Amino acid sequence: MNCTQLGSGPAKDLVPRLGLCYGPRMRFRRRLRIIGWMILGLWMCLSSARAQIDPVDRQMFQLGYNQPLQGRGPIAGYAFYYLNKPTAFNRTNLTFRLAVAPVFLDSQLGIKDVLGPDTDLAVGLEGGGFADSFAEMRRGRFVRGESFVGHGGGTSLSLFHRFNPDSRIPLNAILRGGFHYAAYGREDRTDPTFELPDDLKNFSLRTGLRWGGRAPVLFPKVAMELSIWHETLLRGSPSDYGFGNDRTVNDRSHLFWTRGLLYYTLPEKGHQFSFSVTLGTSTRADRLSAYRMGGFLPLIAEFPLNIPGYYAQEITATDFALLNGFYSIPLDHDKNWFLAFMAGSAAVDYLPGLQQSGDWHTGVGGGIRYRSPNRAWQIALGYGYGFNAIRKSGRGAHSIGILLQYDFDLGQPLFDPGLPPSQWRGFDRLFGR
Repeated sequence: MNCTQLGSGPAKDLVPRLGLCYGPRMRFRRRLRIIGWMILGLWMCLSSARAQIDPVDRQMFQLGYNQPLQGRGPIAGYAFYYLNKPTAFNRTNLTFRLAVAPVFLDSQLGIKDVLGPDTDLAVGLEGGGFADSFAEMRRGRFVRGESFVGHGGGTSLSLFHRFNPDSRIPLNAILRGGFHYAAYGREDRTDPTFELPDDLKNFSLRTGLRWGGRAPVLFPKVAMELSIWHETLLRGSPSDYGFGNDRTVNDRSHLFWTRGLLYYTLPEKGHQFSFSVTLGTSTRADRLSAYRMGGFLPLIAEFPLNIPGYYAQEITATDFALLNGFYSIPLDHDKNWFLAFMAGSAAVDYLPGLQQSGDWHTGVGGGIRYRSPNRAWQIALGYGYGFNAIRKSGRGAHSIGILLQYDFDLGQPLFDPGLPPSQWRGFDRLFGR
């Protein structure tokens, strides 16, 4: 997801690429759209983050961004403040989770042992601007005339049951039902003859079985997971849309996927590595429900479908098999600087209408990572190359990216403003200081 084009014609196309603009109105629209696509990334990350109640006290800031070095894709990034309190409101049986971005909020209240020992219940509430925006990606092109924005919100009810409370590695069953309302609107560059889908009432039911899991942090020291999932999506009063209604929103879609993951840190040497296999299939998938893969943002979703070097969500698939690998080597004695390598390769069956020549997509990348001595700050700068990505020059695409995490529980306040405390009360309250 890169910067929005403003105006039309060759000269005006160049201006946004240089980070310039024509006036206050266009500057506002450009910034608003950048924020909007980052909110979409946040919603992708958090809408599926309720797969079990987080038992650990957390308070952190997360940021991720990918920038292609040629071509234009939709903005790929997220930035949000994350809070998780296992003993919320001074109650040992309540857990509260909150994620806040500029125009989006996601929250969940968990109640432990509400339906008996080791069976928890959670109520979720989320909503805001741009959460349901859609980017049309077709054969390596971001088709602006067929993309649109979406705003919405919803609620959910989840049940979690742990089968092995005495075991170190948890085995959980998950059942979640939810409702989400999405309202769609045009972007400046949406084709005036392109008909938008009607506003959607989405009902979902997810079931899953997960052994282990990965914490919602950038580079966990240890993690393992074996899980299997099914999600049914039901749409109230879906409509055809597009040019002459050439696209369909199905009244129901079924998604099935499974993941195996291992993340480990060698105790003495400090080397970190991870390996994951994710398989997915679907029935009656459409553009708004099919699997989207591409880019390298580890926290863009609970099950990120990353391929370095590609645009975010560049590949649209009904079925896929994805392999991902990561290796990190410390460069100094204190293990604050690391050299990292990553790779992703997928075999896909495309959604009809979005096919490409060849059904394999592979990307590799590398970067450098810094971790502060107190472990509060982590920042990584990386480069990716997508071997099979389609661009104007042929096959092959380059991208760069940044990942950042700040853990408030480990570090000091982000700023020392040197101002009277009363003038920073709002900031301190927001971040729990």
